[in-house]
Amino acid sequence: MKISKLLSRAALVVAGSAIAASGFAQTILRLNHTDQTTGGRHAASVLFAKKFEEYTQGRYQVRVFCCGQLGNDPKSLEQVASGGLDFVTSGVGTYAQFIPQYNVAMMPFLFETLEQGWKWYDESKWIKSLEDQAPSKGFRILGSLEAGFRNLTTKAPVNNPDDAKGKKMRVAPTEMMLWTIEAMGFGAQIMPVTEVYLAIQQGVVQGQDNPIDTIYSNKFYEVAPYITITNHLYSPLSLAMAEKTWQKLSPDDQKAVMRAAKDATNFSRNFVKETDEKMLTDMVSKGAKVNRTPDFAAFRKSVETVYAKTREKYSKADVDTVLAETAAVRKAMPAKK
Repeated sequence: MKISKLLSRAALVVAGSAIAASGFAQTILRLNHTDQTTGGRHAASVLFAKKFEEYTQGRYQVRVFCCGQLGNDPKSLEQVASGGLDFVTSGVGTYAQFIPQYNVAMMPFLFETLEQGWKWYDESKWIKSLEDQAPSKGFRILGSLEAGFRNLTTKAPVNNPDDAKGKKMRVAPTEMMLWTIEAMGFGAQIMPVTEVYLAIQQGVVQGQDNPIDTIYSNKFYEVAPYITITNHLYSPLSLAMAEKTWQKLSPDDQKAVMRAAKDATNFSRNFVKETDEKMLTDMVSKGAKVNRTPDFAAFRKSVETVYAKTREKYSKADVDTVLAETAAVRKAMPAKK
């Protein structure tokens, strides 16, 4: 099935909203994200909005704003923390601006499969300890949605760290992503994702890294046609809610928002798992060139300095805990060879 049909089907699943019952005022809430409307992040956000309205019998409506309309990822989270925005769907690294230890969760090559990542984010006591800190910072984590593993898209082929030398890559405004890209051999330039396509097109940078769904929905393959499947960073999304908004909800409506977030999480994970390969196939049909067998050993070796830098800046205990927990998950759920 073509990816366009799959996306259309996803749109049909999440399109529309429950009709508010008459006789009461409907409360309007806002959710912002930086993905395109064709991406999985948007589809999951719209599904969340639909379900929350449904589960509150139409008392609440969540309006979803895409493409950074209300701000880039860091600015959106700042607005949520201050109560000026109700929801944001953003990468885990964004939350490090309020809870620095989230950077530790973004260390490279922690997982080999999506399922390993799901198990850790769902069950890790360490991750739960970070989420428990969020309300005091002004927001509440509702769920861990899926984006997929980050991979490279470049204007020229990249197979190993030597090929990376001399190439400037866009990186997201998070410290761990910057350290990882630089350790892999690239030069790095931080910029919002909404500016990346034009920056590559104009030669400001020679590529970027993102999950396949983001590469596809933003059409980065058009300006950087070499896609290298490194899976160097597992990069889920956190759906967060303003604590001020949460506190205004009744206990039943708080349960409803958590239920809607769970639905969005399940949808998001299935969407990425089912469509990544189809998206790659479609990009190849449009001229992209996919390298599935880069020098993984060399890339893994190159980022060893990142673990050392993380220990120096953050708690050694945190780093050791994350490495031990994720190693246990990989052992319990080994990737199929």
